Amino acid sequence: MLPFDRSLVVAGGGPAGYMAAITAAEMGLKGVLLLEATLQPLGKVLISGGGRCNVTHGCWDPRALVGHYPRGSKALRGAFSRFAAGDTLAWFASRGLELVEEPDGRLFPRSNRSSSVVELLEATAAAAGVSVWRGTALRAAQPLEQGGFQLQLRLPANSQERGQQPQLRSRRLLLATGGHPSGRALATQLGHGVVAPVPSLFTLALDANPLAGLSGVVMDPVGLELLLPGQRFEQQGTALITHWGLSGPATLRLTAFAARALKEQNYRAQLQVDWSGGRPTAELEGAFSSARIEQAKRLLCNWRPWPELSRRLWIHLLEANGVSGQKRWADLGRSEQRRLITALGASCYQVSGRGPFGEEFVTAGGVNLGEVTMASMESRRQSGLFFAGELLDIDGVTGGFNFQHCWTSGWLAGQAIAAAAATETTAAAASPPI
Repeated sequence: MLPFDRSLVVAGGGPAGYMAAITAAEMGLKGVLLLEATLQPLGKVLISGGGRCNVTHGCWDPRALVGHYPRGSKALRGAFSRFAAGDTLAWFASRGLELVEEPDGRLFPRSNRSSSVVELLEATAAAAGVSVWRGTALRAAQPLEQGGFQLQLRLPANSQERGQQPQLRSRRLLLATGGHPSGRALATQLGHGVVAPVPSLFTLALDANPLAGLSGVVMDPVGLELLLPGQRFEQQGTALITHWGLSGPATLRLTAFAARALKEQNYRAQLQVDWSGGRPTAELEGAFSSARIEQAKRLLCNWRPWPELSRRLWIHLLEANGVSGQKRWADLGRSEQRRLITALGASCYQVSGRGPFGEEFVTAGGVNLGEVTMASMESRRQSGLFFAGELLDIDGVTGGFNFQHCWTSGWLAGQAIAAAAATETTAAAASPPI
């Protein structure tokens, strides 16, 4: 057997890559090398959650957890039965980092600093014996007939001073390059099919945005229904009105599940908004009837059907439906009431595209899951090749779910790699010398 420079090379210094490298090394695998193309590993972790890092989500039942993944939910069922949110919480706690759950279920480090997560992962990797080469990218990988891979690297200028070589042999290779095109190119080079990536988790721009004057208004809950040819997508939750359209958690979840359908329609669709948050028509009629009697002398602009309804939104709906805000509740006509109730429960807007910001660095697409054994994250096409993280055709909604998939897939891959190496060592020791 040819000698190998490394037992495992991990391409990608993000959460999935670090988890895989650490897990394999802590299980006894020697010679683990992690490559990070930039000078700052774990860059996405560092900037996530506004610098706080939403490590995972407090969805403790794996069966419920998979429901937060627009793509990959079925494939993740087995994976989450072995390592899910509770395991992530315990993993970080056992290494000295406490995670705190917020009311909406998101978990952050108690320090509220993403640097705490980065520091822990880097320290844990170093303690486990993982070598990290910064500013070093994997350019090409060639399978060897005897097993393993010949790798070509792009090295930083001072690489020779540190004893780094542009080529090396690795017994196993794990690709954890996230959404970067280089990872998809490497996967294709190694015989894998890749589902074309499209944006996910984005805001919606509205045609001639009729809500532009309400920028900054937050409504919770709001019902969103996206209507596309032959398809419809629904979400309920918090929505934020912006000067270009709609943002907020409910909008991001909606676009995550509708990502491919929206791409096919060039991001043109009809959006129906239930500003009442799901109140039945009968309940809305009751609220109006009560206001007509109990607030008879008040002006419409000074009294809303329910307290949580934004005053700015209410006045906008009055104007948009030709109802004077200076009219008293007692004088509200029946036809005017019907128009307002319809507007509160089902206002319609035309989606003209995606919002201008990419607050959501997640893509839908990646390595075809049918070509990966999800229990071990090993390729079905190339022995010794593994995948983890967002390079796979798996993506979650906002709230820590994408990080959870990274922790899970990295842990599974690291476990499988270390176990396979241990089996080879045992078999070699048992073989009589020739």
